[in-house]
Amino acid sequence: MKTLLASAALTSVIAMPVAAQNGPTTYDFEGSFDDATFAVRNAIVQEGLVVDFVSHVGDMLNRTREDVGGEKHFDAADIFIFCSAVVTREVLAEDPMNVAQCPYGIFVTEREGEVKIGYRDYPDGAMEKVEQLLDKIVNDAIEQ
Repeated sequence: MKTLLASAALTSVIAMPVAAQNGPTTYDFEGSFDDATFAVRNAIVQEGLVVDFVSHVGDMLNRTREDVGGEKHFDAADIFIFCSAVVTREVLAEDPMNVAQCPYGIFVTEREGEVKIGYRDYPDGAMEKVEQLLDKIVNDAIEQ
């Protein structure tokens, strides 16, 4: 049994970079970065979900740029981290190793005055349920 679980875990790790090649799904947001982050937080909460953490990755990148080198990629970038007990249980029922995909994140970026909201693409199959949830939340945020 341990060998089977180890094989399944290795397969899911090997498959992740292939799924990531599709890139993230992004939408333009008409408004400021602050308006977009407010709208995303509200849309997550309106789904009955809890924002577990907000990663201020843009601040970190800008703060450490001189120390580690590299160019400025974003004026601002935040990632909202959360999970859905209902959707996660559904995808785990199809494959318990989908636990590796949780928690889920929606990002907001600003670059050269363009604000975008999006999420990373997940593997086909059960994880499409997660993408549907994320897409609904992003579109709700855009429509606010």
